[in-house]
Amino acid sequence: MAQKNEQERLLTISRIDREFWAQDGIVLAGMDEVGRGPLAGPVVVACVVMPPEPLIPYINDSKKVSEKRREMLYEQILHTAVEVQTAWIEPDVIDRINILEATKLAFADAFAKMQTPVTDVMIDALTGLNIAARQHPLIHGDALCYSIAAASIVAKVERDHYMIEQDKLYPQYGFARNKGYGTQEHMNAIREFGMTPIHRRSFLKKFYENN
Repeated sequence: MAQKNEQERLLTISRIDREFWAQDGIVLAGMDEVGRGPLAGPVVVACVVMPPEPLIPYINDSKKVSEKRREMLYEQILHTAVEVQTAWIEPDVIDRINILEATKLAFADAFAKMQTPVTDVMIDALTGLNIAARQHPLIHGDALCYSIAAASIVAKVERDHYMIEQDKLYPQYGFARNKGYGTQEHMNAIREFGMTPIHRRSFLKKFYENN
């Protein structure tokens, strides 16, 4: 029963993708970002071209997948995908141009790396991106589109790996646990130890003004 339910879920989440895959001359990519909200670390965008077959079981919005399963799916996506590219925008750039523009820049950079001749891109919500393909924004796309979900997993895993490495450099802040988000542990560490080079100063300006 569980296997049948997963097959049905996969058919549902890949419905939009299959409509594109069925059209001659269309090469579909999914794109998604991770890290718009944290107080520290980069924003990361992944661009992924998935083949129509095989569909990888349990691909879903990265937030709905356990860490252990995300790691397994990440490896499967890299092995199965036609192409995967990522782009990272660091905190100093985020501070300089703001998080929305930094996110859009990451989308453009990730797409520019693609060697596959992508014609259409499914994107989670964002519009007006500087990419040379037809753009199809979809609200909650990482839960509704297989290709976007695959991109969300790639971006999430790669950013998490980076934050875990940063935890070794700055163990006081709990980056391995909070991934740079503003948890109580993280905020207490900022009060006690100040900011690190990977903190987004523009995000913390009001915090310092209020404290």
